[in-house]
Amino acid sequence: MRQHNVKLILNPNADMGNAWRLASDLRPIVDEFGGADWAGTVYPTHAIELATQAANEGYETVIAAGGDGPVHEVINGLMEAKVEKRPTLGVIPLGSGNDFSANVGNTRDSNQAVQAILEGHTKTIDLATIEDEEGRMEFWDNTANIGFGGSVTEYSHSLPVLRGFIMYLAAVLQTIFSNYVIMKAEIRTDEKEWTDETIMIALNNGPREGGGFHTGPHAIMNDGVLNFTIAQKVSRLKMLMLIPLFMNGTQEKDSKVYMGTFKTMEIRSDKPLYLHTDGEMFAGFNHNVHYLKIEILPQAPNPAEWNLPVCEQLF
Repeated sequence: MRQHNVKLILNPNADMGNAWRLASDLRPIVDEFGGADWAGTVYPTHAIELATQAANEGYETVIAAGGDGPVHEVINGLMEAKVEKRPTLGVIPLGSGNDFSANVGNTRDSNQAVQAILEGHTKTIDLATIEDEEGRMEFWDNTANIGFGGSVTEYSHSLPVLRGFIMYLAAVLQTIFSNYVIMKAEIRTDEKEWTDETIMIALNNGPREGGGFHTGPHAIMNDGVLNFTIAQKVSRLKMLMLIPLFMNGTQEKDSKVYMGTFKTMEIRSDKPLYLHTDGEMFAGFNHNVHYLKIEILPQAPNPAEWNLPVCEQLF
């Protein structure tokens, strides 16, 4: 018989294995606030299965302990459950980037995050879906980055000796010099349609990704719209010059970058679309995706309390 109403799903390999040690330190704090049933992931997508199982077993809260990847997987698992069985999501930031936690205003202190979750502090956020031409669909919570950002994520996965922002910065430089791809994209939103030559299409529910790159500085995670940032065709030198602007979220002042909002978007490209969703590869270098449909799923009309640190309630 289950004794707790909280399931904690840990990625022990997050942050180059440091998550395992940090999680061990958190156990006494978890126990102090009522305890949880623990489960560890052992292969990619395992957190999806564990989260779905936890929802079906009646857990009221499911905690993703790790980086942005486990959060993404747990969300996809929870969204597979029926609405009436869908638990609250809690996040303990133990990864290298922790962009989702930063964007929702979660504390960087894991001990405080545990306390906030188990005390029931909640807020609501929007989610989004992304689907390719073959009908493959995922939910995403923070960012999806097409083109440049997708290549950066693919390269970052081959840099295991680096961590956090430095890892992503190294992958940015590698992308600039090794994978300079210009996409001719046809873009249609719920408001307009156009064609452009671009190196990157960043889609944002939250403002930050890549451990500290503010690709969508105006994005708010509960405003009912998604944000896009498009960087047009530029030289490699100009790409280097844009890096500090994206770090500061001031890229809009450059004439080759423009932004907007949308609720639905369709993208067709002459080149394969390399992209990540929440730091997880949706279509890498071995994929041949040329079409995407993106749609926001706004928060429910009756949100819970808006308190931080965060234990997100998903709808």
